[in-house]
Amino acid sequence: MSNNLSKYIEQTVLKPDASCADIEALCAQAREHNFFGVCVNPMWVERAKTLLKGTKVKVVSVIGFPLGAGTTEVKACETAYAVLDGADEIDMVLNIGKLKDGDEEYVINDIKDVKNACKDRVLKVILETGALTQEQIKKACELCVEAGADFVKTSTGFLKDDVGATPENVALMFETVSEHGLKVKASGGVRDSKTAAKMIEAGASRIGTSSGVQIVS
Repeated sequence: MSNNLSKYIEQTVLKPDASCADIEALCAQAREHNFFGVCVNPMWVERAKTLLKGTKVKVVSVIGFPLGAGTTEVKACETAYAVLDGADEIDMVLNIGKLKDGDEEYVINDIKDVKNACKDRVLKVILETGALTQEQIKKACELCVEAGADFVKTSTGFLKDDVGATPENVALMFETVSEHGLKVKASGGVRDSKTAAKMIEAGASRIGTSSGVQIVS
């Protein structure tokens, strides 16, 4: 099973003090283990793209990370530059405050504008499930469907005291979006093959983790 997990994994380095050496090591791991992709902050997209030239490994970048509370205009601009630098996929953070306020129009338009800036790239929306009730998770998924996103994603991994992805939340997200063609990315706290397998069984099509090597070893 471990060998088959490689195709699900987006090996991740998103820490604020990540160095060029960290990105080089990340990309070397992705090359060696044939991971689906690497996930990096926007400033590292161009470097990662260069390091992975000639491979099938995708470069994923995060937008509005980790809070999701920036303006829509800034998120869209950040996305446009990430795409220009070579990002193959975009993971944006949902505006959680607006979701909790019940401002559905804002949430939808926020996602739509980033999706437009993505052009033909895949857009994943990070819900930060650890900050939401089950009802709010379902509503967030429904808004992502309406806004035209391609994936819903559990967590940033930066929320204090968050347990990260859980099979229960992944299953709820999958049940809500799968009939509309969206997929689920489980991220946050997935550090071993057993946990990764549980996420996939619950409906995840991708695993975001900084422990990809341990998972497939």
